[in-house]
Amino acid sequence: MLLAILVFVLAGLAEIGGGYLIWLWLRESRPLWYGVVGGFVLILYGIIPTLQSFPSFGRVYAAYGGVFIVLAVLWGWLVDKKTPDLYDWIGAAICIVGVSIMLWAPRG
Repeated sequence: MLLAILVFVLAGLAEIGGGYLIWLWLRESRPLWYGVVGGFVLILYGIIPTLQSFPSFGRVYAAYGGVFIVLAVLWGWLVDKKTPDLYDWIGAAICIVGVSIMLWAPRG
């Protein structure tokens, strides 16, 4: 279970980090290498989820979506310095509950 969580977190950081670098390049006129590195990190994002042991692509990506939401809230708080409000945290908690149900509910 810890390995699954680690892979989800790494994928989320790659997606958000790569997207953020491209955002900085295109929206904030940073050098081209920001975009190039961001693109490379986004390629890694496409690879990292394949390391999950879950057999279903759809389930893995659906569950990852919930993890991404939590990481995006944290990224906004820690990197962009935008403090999440109560509703951000409630929404993120609901997503984690949903992810947990999707991945670890007993199935027959």
